[in-house]
Formats: sequence, C-alpha cells, structure tokens
Amino acid sequence: MSFANKVIIITGASSGIGAHAALHLATKGASVSLIGRNEKQLNEVCEQIKSAGAPTPLVIVADVTKDAQRIIDETVNHFGKLNILINSAAVSRKYNAENVDMADYDWIMNTNVRAIVELMKFAIPHLEKTKGNILNVSSIAALRIRPNSYVYSMSKAAVNQLTKSAARDMGPKRIRINAICPGVIRTPIFEKSWGWKSEQVDQFYNDEGKLYPVGRVGDVTDTSAAIEYLVGDSAAFLTGTILTVDGGAVIAGV
Repeated sequence: MSFANKVIIITGASSGIGAHAALHLATKGASVSLIGRNEKQLNEVCEQIKSAGAPTPLVIVADVTKDAQRIIDETVNHFGKLNILINSAAVSRKYNAENVDMADYDWIMNTNVRAIVELMKFAIPHLEKTKGNILNVSSIAALRIRPNSYVYSMSKAAVNQLTKSAARDMGPKRIRINAICPGVIRTPIFEKSWGWKSEQVDQFYNDEGKLYPVGRVGDVTDTSAAIEYLVGDSAAFLTGTILTVDGGAVIAGV
C-alpha cells in the first residue's frame, strides 16, 4: 500500500511500536514526523529511514503531555498538511489499588490518555481538510485484567472509549478514528518501565509465548502491519474499530 503524499505524525517514535511503524510507513512513501523525548534515539530512527531511501522525516523532540499544539503546528508548518495522527506514546508502572502512587497515576494518565485527547483536538482541524484519520495504540490490558496492572489498564480502557466516542463524533467530518490493542510485543517497555533485566524479559517472552494460541508473543512487524491497514485507504469503511493484535491472547484468557 502506498502512502506517497501522506503526512503522518507518530508519537512514541523513538523506540518500539512507534519507531518501527515510522520506518515501515516511511518506506511506503509517507513523510513522517517523529515525536519523542529521547533526541538520540529519534535521530537514530531518522537515519534508519533515510538509509532506507524514504522521505526525510521531521524530528520533533517533545513531551506529549506538554507540547501537543507545538507538535501539530511544527508538522503542518514543515509539510504543509496533516493526513494521519498515530498516538503510540505510552508509559507504565506496576501498581494495584492498595499501593498506587498518585504522582505516577497522574503521569500515566496524562501520558496515555490526556495527551491523546489534546493531540486529537489540535489535529482535527487539519485532518478535516485532508479527510484524514487517527490511530491510537491501546493494549489488551484494556480488555482483560492481570495483577498489578491497575493504572495502566484504566488508561488503556479509556483510550478504547475515547477512540469510539471520537469516531462517532467526527464521522460527519469524514475523519476515521481507530485503535489497535496489542498483546505482548517485543519492545523495550519492560526494561524501561518495569526495570527488568534482559534475562527476565526473555523468560517472560518465552513463558507468555507458550500460552498464546499462535505459539509466540508479538513483534513490532505485527503491529506495523495492523497500523498500515487501519490508517490506509483499504480501511476506508472502518471507524471506531478496536483491533486486537494479540496472537489470540484475549480469547485464550491469557
């Protein structure tokens, strides 16, 4: 599928799902705006994209909880328009109802939910002009409960609901809004957010993969394929869709 002449903002583009989606869509012809807090990692993704012969990205070092309007404005000023917004930035900590830290609660909810609401608000006037669309990266944590996923699960359930509500409201403007709910995907999130060592992460992937009906945990290529479909023209009749990309984890009760 070609994304030539499409301008795409991708938050959380310095690593994991966002970084691979940026590379994947850029190689399909998209002009991408890479958003993240880690300038070094953003520049590395930018170099990967240029090395692949794709259009040169715009790198914006920004905090989605503070810089929503600047992210939209700088992208539109640079490229002249906006076609797609992909909200991939997210954070996590392990808490339950008894030990939740309220400062971390605010950080998680502001990053995972409020930032999306604000980015969508500023993007919509531009997306109305291009009949564009929005893709939110949620999680199967929104659909099933596991221990110590208290705040993160709440935040992702909110992402699903805001996706469906916004899709209903923005239909008359011909702006599609969808979400994906990944299962366990091989990304740096467990080392960064939970402080796990590499051997702990490897063991976790191995144990989880045995429980997934497809026999493995996911990879960023899996999420990028789903993102490409939902933001592409082939999905023109889909809005308010919450697509699980989880190797059957939810239906297996994992």
